Amino acid sequence: MFDSLTQKFSSVLSSLRSRGKISQNDIEDTCQEIHQALLEADVALSVVTSFIDTIRERSLEVLPTLQSGTNQAQAIFEIINQTLVEILGAEARRISFAKTGPTVIMLAGLQGAGKTTMAGKLAKFYADQGNTPILVASDLQRPNAVTQLQVLGQSIGIPVFAPEPGNGRGDPVQVARDGVQFARVKLHNMVIVDTAGRLGVDESLMKEAAAIRDAIKPNEILFVVDAMIGQDAVRTSQAFLAGVGFDGVVLTKLDGDARGGAALSIVQVTERPIMFVSTGEKLADFDIFYPDRMASRILGMGDVATLAEQAKKAFDPDTAAKFETKYASGEDFTLEDFLEQMQAMSKMGSMTKMLAMLPGAGAMKKQLDNFDEREIVRTQAIVQSMTIAERRDPKILNGSRRARIAMGAGRTVTEVNSLVDRFSQAQKAMRQMRSGKMPAGLPPAMTGMGAGMGASRQQVMNVKKSKSGNPAKRAQQERG
Repeated sequence: MFDSLTQKFSSVLSSLRSRGKISQNDIEDTCQEIHQALLEADVALSVVTSFIDTIRERSLEVLPTLQSGTNQAQAIFEIINQTLVEILGAEARRISFAKTGPTVIMLAGLQGAGKTTMAGKLAKFYADQGNTPILVASDLQRPNAVTQLQVLGQSIGIPVFAPEPGNGRGDPVQVARDGVQFARVKLHNMVIVDTAGRLGVDESLMKEAAAIRDAIKPNEILFVVDAMIGQDAVRTSQAFLAGVGFDGVVLTKLDGDARGGAALSIVQVTERPIMFVSTGEKLADFDIFYPDRMASRILGMGDVATLAEQAKKAFDPDTAAKFETKYASGEDFTLEDFLEQMQAMSKMGSMTKMLAMLPGAGAMKKQLDNFDEREIVRTQAIVQSMTIAERRDPKILNGSRRARIAMGAGRTVTEVNSLVDRFSQAQKAMRQMRSGKMPAGLPPAMTGMGAGMGASRQQVMNVKKSKSGNPAKRAQQERG
């Protein structure tokens, strides 16, 4: 969603870095460029003005203290980053549980914002943490809304309280009230109430939402908003804040290709935090909103923290410990290990989304857009067509074996040969890293990681060339 804005920020900051010593005019030019970029991203004018004024004021205040020779652009960059984090809400906000259960959460918002799907995602998120949520189908207006919630609940193993069929029949206030009472009797510690929306803000919508609020006295009211509706997100949130009130915001469809101004506007305008974000159609595409991580992604620095959390969930601790022991003992990494890791990575979701969380991913947008997710499935099929002996020792893969594997996987022999060759190179690189050597065939980014200082491969080679020809001095350099 923020691809365009990220590219603009990257361009502005790159231009700032190229100027060396920064003047007041440079800061003013930077502010004007950011101002234009934010307006084009559909950020509310009042928010843009406040954001730019803060950056300008803080930058001019710190400018006289920056000494010559320091990275002045980095200091301005840090000001922009910190201000962006503040605009997005400063800190992550979680659900406040009731002292005596159940904790009642009411969802409100327009029709089409994704409230029903959000209810299922929220229930799954907290059920995975050991809670016992129940869903209450109080949207009796939209056709098949009750059925949709029931299907969602069944798919994730969450009970759904749905005494009315909906489709315009039944009393949504009574359903919500009875649902909370049912949860209390059945000892559920969380109730998520799905309510009806409309295509636009109207009096009947507000009255119904307010009546449900008064009947169930929720601990949290979450306003669910489609992040793709731009400026309308701000106007709608203000209307709901005045008519019903809410404690936090949930942004849905954050994986869309709209300009994303809602995320940067809604916190500042409503003074309510964004609590959760939905980043895809799958029920697992849901997480807590972290302002600092979102700011990092918008500025093109990636989101390594979220990537690490997803990896931790996907990789079984016992399997990870087994790989560590195997690596330390000097055993070779096999295709069997490779298959296990690929299967674990598949649990993390879309590979494109994972790669997009890496720093500098904005510069690879074209490659990411062209990335074929099915390539992982095809690779797994090839490895799974091998026998255990072949996975453990690829050297035994002669022509007839490769032909059999290709036929079993529905691929070509050329693809099998390519996979085996690439795996052999990776296996060789791991042996070199284990022995403390720099793998010569790795790309510059990986070489930088191996160097430990982010240096490029060419920089590492230059260091090697500068070593003294005197054996004594050379030994001293290597010790240093």
